[in-house]
Amino acid sequence: MLPTATKLYIISGERSGDLHASNLVKELKRTAPGLQLRGIGGNYSQEAGVELYKSYSEISWMGFVEVFLNIRKILAVMRAVQEDILHYQPEAVILVDFGGFNMKMAKFLKEKNIKVIYYISPKIWAWNQKRAYKIKKYVDLMLVVMPFEPDFYKKFEMEVTYVGNPVNDAVHQHVADPEFRSRYDLDNRPILAVLAGSRKQEVQVMLHTMLVVAQRFPEYQSIVAAVGNLPDAYYDACRQQGIRVITDDTYNVLSHASLAVVTSGTASLETALFKVPQVVVYKTNWLTYQIAKRLVTIPFVSLPNLIADKQVVAELLQGEYTPDKVEQQLRYLASESGRIQVLNGYSLIQERLGKPGASGKAAQSVFSFLKM
Repeated sequence: MLPTATKLYIISGERSGDLHASNLVKELKRTAPGLQLRGIGGNYSQEAGVELYKSYSEISWMGFVEVFLNIRKILAVMRAVQEDILHYQPEAVILVDFGGFNMKMAKFLKEKNIKVIYYISPKIWAWNQKRAYKIKKYVDLMLVVMPFEPDFYKKFEMEVTYVGNPVNDAVHQHVADPEFRSRYDLDNRPILAVLAGSRKQEVQVMLHTMLVVAQRFPEYQSIVAAVGNLPDAYYDACRQQGIRVITDDTYNVLSHASLAVVTSGTASLETALFKVPQVVVYKTNWLTYQIAKRLVTIPFVSLPNLIADKQVVAELLQGEYTPDKVEQQLRYLASESGRIQVLNGYSLIQERLGKPGASGKAAQSVFSFLKM
């Protein structure tokens, strides 16, 4: 058992990382109730017992151009967090995903002889793979959540610990609300789930086309799964068009959905594990896309396809992301043959992820490391 005065610092930089950080914190505190945690996160981490120094909303920018335009704000937060860590004097710092920010933090922490635990590897296998050497230099314990990542890191003579995927945990722990339809006064039509993302720029870019598509499916009740970390006004266009908005209840939306259109990210894996046929879409500004296209070396962008190592779900990116093409894919998924094909692919994904329990395994790995 760790001493009751043990202090850890934890940093997540966006909504899904905040959720996974919170579940890890819950498991850590289950074993060591006196553990003290402080850091950057959101509501999930705070509710789990993390004393928030700052909200992740101050650093949650995505894309090369977007980060560049906000670099002064990000660097100011980074310097403030570094000072806070030095003042707090934690036993170790747990970095959760969010590679652009957290890798710079890892370098700083190593220089200050503070132990670095990284939970959920940055996606270095997607581009600039030589960043693995920096991870090897700056990170003391790497906990990965993708089944292909241990073999990837072996190429760089680095041992990592695969703990399973926390999304798998979260989905399996969810119990669908049997009163969901009546609670939100929904009708009996099948549900088309619309997941536009959790970041400001994602919703601003993605939602309009999704709403156009939703209007083409009157036989479905379209529901936009909104996120509470964004202003409610971001979803005004949905209500103006008579499309339902349900906030911070995405898992119940997916539990009852028959089809989904999903912005690429963690939500695509969640949708797959809920066994909802989906079209994965993404669009960003032109310059960011041109840069990414020249750097990314993987054949897919969505997590379901990456885990399956083949196309399980359709990906409509940038210029391909049009109402007509999204509608075409959804119509196919609504057919019996389309549904069977994607569900077979989802079974392969579930098989590769294995059984739930990632948060518990990650917590045990943290404790084992700190006792060394």
